[in-house]
Amino acid sequence: MSRSALPDAPAGTGRRRRRGTSMALAVALTASGLGVALAGSPAQASGAPYQDATLPTATRVADLLGRMTLDEKIGQMTQAERAVVSPSDMTTYRLGSVLSGGGSAPSSNTTAGWADLYDGLQRGAMATPLQIPMLYGIDAVHGNNNALGATIYPHNIGLGATRDSALVQDIGRAVAEEVSATGVDWTFAPCLCVARDDRWGRTYESFGEDPAIPSSMATMVTGFQGERLGGPASVLATAKHYLGDGGTALGDDQGDVRATEAELRAIHLPPFRAAIDKGVGSVMVSYSSWNGVKMHGNRYLLTDVLKGELGFDGIVVSDWAAIDQLDGARGFTAQEVVTSVNAGIDMVMVPNEYRTFLTYLRQGVQNGAIPTARVDDAVSRILTQKFDLGLFERPYADRSYASTVGSAAHRTLARTAVQKSQVILKNTGVLPLATTGGKVCVAGRNANDIGNQSGGWTLSWQGASGATVPGTTILQGIQQVLAGGRTTTFAADASNVDASCSVAVAVIGETPYAEGQGDRPSGLSLDATDTAALQRIRTSGVPTVAVLVSGRPLDISGVLPWVSAFDAAWLPGSEGAGVADVLFGTVAPTGKLPVTWPASATQQPVNAGDGQTPLFPLGAGLTWSTGGGDVTAPSAPTGLTVSGTTTTTASLAWTASTDAVGVTGYDVLRGGTLVGTTAGTTFTDTGLAPGTAYSYAVRARDAAGNVSSTSATATATTASAPVDTTAPTVPAGLTAGTTTTTSVPLSWAAATDDVGVTGYDVYRGTTRVATATGTRYTDTGLAASTAYSYTVRARDAAGNVSAASAAVTATTQPGSTGTATACTATWRTDNSWGSGFTATVTVRSTGTAPLRGWQVTWAWPAGAQLANGWNAAFTRSGGTQTAANQPYNGSLAPSASTSFGLHGTTTSGAPAPVLTCVGS
Repeated sequence: MSRSALPDAPAGTGRRRRRGTSMALAVALTASGLGVALAGSPAQASGAPYQDATLPTATRVADLLGRMTLDEKIGQMTQAERAVVSPSDMTTYRLGSVLSGGGSAPSSNTTAGWADLYDGLQRGAMATPLQIPMLYGIDAVHGNNNALGATIYPHNIGLGATRDSALVQDIGRAVAEEVSATGVDWTFAPCLCVARDDRWGRTYESFGEDPAIPSSMATMVTGFQGERLGGPASVLATAKHYLGDGGTALGDDQGDVRATEAELRAIHLPPFRAAIDKGVGSVMVSYSSWNGVKMHGNRYLLTDVLKGELGFDGIVVSDWAAIDQLDGARGFTAQEVVTSVNAGIDMVMVPNEYRTFLTYLRQGVQNGAIPTARVDDAVSRILTQKFDLGLFERPYADRSYASTVGSAAHRTLARTAVQKSQVILKNTGVLPLATTGGKVCVAGRNANDIGNQSGGWTLSWQGASGATVPGTTILQGIQQVLAGGRTTTFAADASNVDASCSVAVAVIGETPYAEGQGDRPSGLSLDATDTAALQRIRTSGVPTVAVLVSGRPLDISGVLPWVSAFDAAWLPGSEGAGVADVLFGTVAPTGKLPVTWPASATQQPVNAGDGQTPLFPLGAGLTWSTGGGDVTAPSAPTGLTVSGTTTTTASLAWTASTDAVGVTGYDVLRGGTLVGTTAGTTFTDTGLAPGTAYSYAVRARDAAGNVSSTSATATATTASAPVDTTAPTVPAGLTAGTTTTTSVPLSWAAATDDVGVTGYDVYRGTTRVATATGTRYTDTGLAASTAYSYTVRARDAAGNVSAASAAVTATTQPGSTGTATACTATWRTDNSWGSGFTATVTVRSTGTAPLRGWQVTWAWPAGAQLANGWNAAFTRSGGTQTAANQPYNGSLAPSASTSFGLHGTTTSGAPAPVLTCVGS
């Protein structure tokens, strides 16, 4: 890494000043109970072997490791958030690394502001006796996306669509230059997850569903690091998240991967093997679990497989506060520290509670729970990367790279990436659009919103709508391409689209999100805003090109039949003109789907080779050679008949259509709604209601995306289901377990039924409080010292309900006599720009009783208002804003905390309101 060194202290003063500081720190550490006093730390000796850059790295590491105390070693294993550390903390606690979370930026979010922040913290690290420099980590996942003014590239799903590994390496190199300008030397990228369920909120961070695609994109590692660590603008890369984060059941972020070891290895391991072959310097562990075992505690996968079998010799780093999840309770414990470190984690990301972590880690070593050899291995891995990066010789920011930030060359590269990522899925011949002629009417909320087209992890963790970063929107790109040619109009709600338009370009899709907030367990439908705009356009009768800006496939089955062309634009980033370049023929499209496109909102998961029939298969994508010349639709299918029915299915068959270039598939419509697509001339519709008549029609499509008229309809009536009127038996043996002050656990014996029991209704008194699928339930949220009566009823698939069980009465435990539930709320502005800001609010339980919920209120100053937020339910009345807990973060034990985030707009700078927190 080409980095600059700040001048040393004046001769004759520096060493004495360092020695005095070391003595003072030793006293402070001893008095604070932090363990081994540092007075005995070997002072840096001029010419020590570890300072000699001509010696092999292994020799330097061994020499330095031999000079380090336990406190210096465990400090190297600690990574803290920059918002909670100062230069003096770096010196006092010997911290090995600092990071910026999403949206965590210096008050002056400029290249110089970042470099000043970095150098200030690095001076603190270099003020320690051994002068071990820090590593600074950041999520530069599609550009240096925390820094205002940086080039923002397409998210990985778009890069996967390019199938261009050389382009991805070039992007990594460009990002490394912009990151180096800020001083930062470590990026938590690339994400090499294999996304297998598009409902997952991090799907856009994946290069694709086939492990071969992210494996080929491991070239980004070489882009970040260079041909060797320590070269010009060399930034340590991170392969994440190990292992299986893209394969969780139901697409649940941080959820469970339910797979055999053979499946895990075949699908999720290859990209990490490819990154290790490229020499990646670090691997980040996934929050997720494998068959119920948290990855952060899985020694077999971290040590035996990653470090042993794959030979990875770099740093294994945890994710943000992830070791806290090992025991499923809030607040990390000494045992969680022991488990995670012994599992193989070398550096632990403990963003806010690093002092507690240091105490637990020290105790674990001193009491023998963590072997000294495990600590020495971890520290050796960390020091190796620091030596190889050249940090000991050049510890400070190389500001000569400042001219690369948002440079014309980098924006041109990003525009090329956008061009190559466009996937044309339908074209009746309207594309490419002409650059001269009648009026082009652009519509849709994503046409002129650079925040939406950039997505999450852009200036803030969840991202935000609006003019968040410099760049070109898709609308602006269209206007640039058509300058002096065709007239354009724009309205987000499509109110500009009428008979005067020659063509409409509808830019629809998602608004920004990141993990957690982006999970869509209920399906992937277009929302009401997009649906209304599209309906207005459809009513106009104007030929329409639909452009979907999204981090994953959405359900377009109701849109595709009537639009003239469809472009999957993904999340293109700051250079939206690349979309216009394809639409108007400046370049021909070459993108191919990196994921299978579902046939409906709920067809998830769907992947190549799983036997399902998608709307479009993995690898689909038209170009002008196949999509631009053919405008003739296939003939309409004939002879549609119903070949059989059951109570829940209807089987159809028809005669094949003909087409000049060949029929590629058939759309099956039930009552005018697309319910499936098939390559053959038979189809079975499932999930139907018994004894019900359904009307079907079929239409054919060809390779150019042309669609035939529909066939004649055929009616199928499903068989009637036998009527079940027999209720299940009454549940027996209802008992109450040991109660708490707020809960009562219940259990009972299973009921029986001729067609099967589907669940149990639990009643508290005469009120049904829950329906359980099993024979256990815990009633919560109760009052202390109170008697409650319970009964249970069984129900079957036909809706028959049994009589109530015998009642059982349980009394909750007496409550605490201490302070009632209470909470505090603290505001932190994470980032601000001319017209907006992002902030994080931390809610902490301050009473002696657990919180079941919380509510934070504040008054906005004039000109400030909420744009969007996450992790809370937001309401506003007049000038008063309220944020209340979500179902998943309302329960807080005493002293526990949670947080929510928000993006606001302002006319007078970022606010710092006074917050009021009320707990319940």
